[in-house]
Amino acid sequence: MKVHILDDWHDTLRRLPSFAKLAEHEVTIWTDHVEDPATLAERLQQAEALVLFRERTAIGAALLDRLPRLRLISQRSLYPHIDVAACTRNGVLLCSDMGADAPSIATAELTFGLMIACARDLLNQNASLRAGLWQRAPGQTLAGRMLGLYGYGRIARQVAVYARAFGMGVQYWGSAEGRARAAAAGEQVPESREAFFATSDVVSLHIRLTPETRGIVTSADLAAMKPGASFLNTSRAALVAPGALQAALASDRPGRLALDVFDREPLTDPHDPLVNHPRVIATPHIGFVTEDNLDLQFSDIYDQINAFAAGTPLHMINPEVWTR
Repeated sequence: MKVHILDDWHDTLRRLPSFAKLAEHEVTIWTDHVEDPATLAERLQQAEALVLFRERTAIGAALLDRLPRLRLISQRSLYPHIDVAACTRNGVLLCSDMGADAPSIATAELTFGLMIACARDLLNQNASLRAGLWQRAPGQTLAGRMLGLYGYGRIARQVAVYARAFGMGVQYWGSAEGRARAAAAGEQVPESREAFFATSDVVSLHIRLTPETRGIVTSADLAAMKPGASFLNTSRAALVAPGALQAALASDRPGRLALDVFDREPLTDPHDPLVNHPRVIATPHIGFVTEDNLDLQFSDIYDQINAFAAGTPLHMINPEVWTR
């Protein structure tokens, strides 16, 4: 099959062991980012299978209607960036492995790294040293402090493992179902949402973006946090209500933000006020971007391509395309 891969910005995938799974296919890798459907359609005219790099490119009707050769989109995890109805209308099968059985170690590790960076004010301490100055105000020790994990999924539970190794307490919040599962497992769940935010020294967000969770963290939630607390988001920017982060910075509650996700990505404005705020540590959505994690994820994606080529597709989202 003629396979096209979008948004491999650093041309990483061909150097990973899993890429060998595409040996029987004709593969084209695009290393830049294009949003215009007409330009994408011109590039992808010969594509029979399209591989997506997470949610970096939206796939809508304006593009799909211009790709008569396309038969398969292969990706991993949720697909809010894909118009499934347009896929079905155009006879394009969407395959996406939704049941990965391991946490994203890469995201959990970055989360804890950002937590340490916030506690010790590492970016500002480094800037001070580079400016010919010496120590800034003292930071915080994580041991003995309370980590609040919003969400009770695999990544959150992995972050909890690291936190406990550092001597932190851990408490959870989230959906009623998630809180019930956490409580049943013997985890600490506060009596109220307000208590969760008010008593956590660090709050880290680990839930999926759905219509129900969009904007779920509000300005009131952040305003309830301690002035010396930190808020981390390595999940999705839209989980936080519009303007809530800016309001938090204006009110000094919480005192620090660590963000790996943004409303518009890629974010390339060097003057973006959020990125440049002295109480914000910002990284360019690198939570899942390690060689090890990409090799694991794309191995699944390539398996879906090979299964489709063999006539036994895996993880079908719109199976009616295959059966009709």
